[in-house]
Amino acid sequence: MTDDTRALEQRVAAMLAEISPVGRASGGGWSRFAWTDEDRVLREWFTAKSRELGLTVDVDRAGNIWSWWGGRPTPDRPGVTTGSHLDSVPGGGEFDGPLGVVSALAAVELLQDGGVVPEHPVGVVVFSDEEGARFGIACFGSRVLTGSLSAEEALSRRDAAGTTLSEALRAEGVDPEDYGADPDLVSVIGAHIELHVEQGVALGDLDAPVGVASHIWPHGRWEVTVAGEANHAGTTPMDRRSDAMVRASEFVLAVRDSAVAHDASATVGRLRVEPNGVNVIPSRVTASLDVRAPGEDAVEAVLDDVADFAPVRQSWTPGTWFDSRLREVVAEGAAEATGQELPVVGTGAGHDAGVLQNHGVPVSMLFVRNGTGASHTPAEHAELSDCALGVKALAGALVSVDRWLTTVQADTVQADAVQGVSRG
Repeated sequence: MTDDTRALEQRVAAMLAEISPVGRASGGGWSRFAWTDEDRVLREWFTAKSRELGLTVDVDRAGNIWSWWGGRPTPDRPGVTTGSHLDSVPGGGEFDGPLGVVSALAAVELLQDGGVVPEHPVGVVVFSDEEGARFGIACFGSRVLTGSLSAEEALSRRDAAGTTLSEALRAEGVDPEDYGADPDLVSVIGAHIELHVEQGVALGDLDAPVGVASHIWPHGRWEVTVAGEANHAGTTPMDRRSDAMVRASEFVLAVRDSAVAHDASATVGRLRVEPNGVNVIPSRVTASLDVRAPGEDAVEAVLDDVADFAPVRQSWTPGTWFDSRLREVVAEGAAEATGQELPVVGTGAGHDAGVLQNHGVPVSMLFVRNGTGASHTPAEHAELSDCALGVKALAGALVSVDRWLTTVQADTVQADAVQGVSRG
C-alpha cells in the first residue's frame, strides 16, 4: 500500500467516524431524516468541513447545500460539481449517500494538496432528503431544485406525524416563502459527477473496486388505499368481515407475482393501518408501492396487473442514460488517476444525478464496490481500500472534466463566431 493510499483511507475513515454517531440506532443502522435535529447536525458538519478546505458555502432555494472551490460558477465559468446526500432510510447503512459527500471533500483536498488549480469552479453538494424517507418523494431536493417538483406540492407534503414540509422548514429557520426551484444555479452547472457506493453486486461479481454508470432504471413510487370496515376482533364472525388488511395482503402478493413475471423489481415497503388496534379489524390500509425495471414497459406491465387496486402515483423518474461523452471523459480521468480501467454498469437505484440528467445537465456516476451487495441496511459495506481508490478516481475525473469543459466552451465560442460570420 502506498503512502497516499493509506492517507486517503484515513481521511475517508476519519470523516465517516465524525458523523457516525449522528442518527445511530442502538440496535444498529442509521436513521437521518430531512429537516430534523440529526439533519441539522450533518449540515453543520458539512459546512464546517467545507470551510476547513477554504470553500465558499451556499444554500440554494431548495435547501441543498453547495460548497465552492475557485469561486461560484457563472455562465462564462460553469461549474464542475460532485457530491451526494447525508440523509438515510430508516435503519440504513453507513455508506449510502455519505460516501459520496466524504469522497467529494477528500477528492478536493487531494487535488489541493497536489497543487491543482481548476479552470472552472468545483462544487460539492449535499442534496436534501434524497431518500424521501420523511416526506415520501425520493430525490426531494434535486426535484425541487430543477422544478420537476413544484414548491407548492413539496411544501404541502406531510410526514408520518402530520407535519408539512412548510412547517418543518420554519422549525429549522428556513422561510418557506423563498423555497422552490433555482434555475439560475442549475444553468451554470457544466457537468455533475456523483460517486456512490454500489447498491448491488455487479462490481463484486466483476471483482472491480470502482465502476462507471451507464444508466438508471426507470422507477416510481405509488400509493394504494384499501378500504374495509372496523369492527370487534372477537365478536365479528369471519364470514361477515370487511377486513382491509386481507385485501392489502392480496395486493402485496399480486405485486410480487407481477414483478417476477415481468422481470421487474417491485416492493410494498410501508403500510399505514387504521385504526391500528390489536383487537380491531382494520378499516383502512394505505400501502406504498415501489416499482423499477430495466425498461418502462415492464413497469407499466406491473401497474396494469394491479390496476384494480387503483395505485396513485407519488413520483416518477424515467429511465436515465447518462451523458455518453461525459462518461468517456470521466472514465478516462479515473483510469489515469487509478491505473485501472473502469467497467460500465447499470443500476436499479435512483439518484439525484438522474434528476439532473433528465433536466439536461450532463451527468456521470462512479460506483464503489459494495462487498456485501446489501443496501438500505447496516449490512452495506465498502472496504477502505476501495473507498480510497474511489477518491482517486473522482479526483482524476474532476480534473478531466474541468479540461473537457474548457474544450466545450472553446468549441462553442468558435461555432458562434462562424455563425456570426455566415449571418453577416
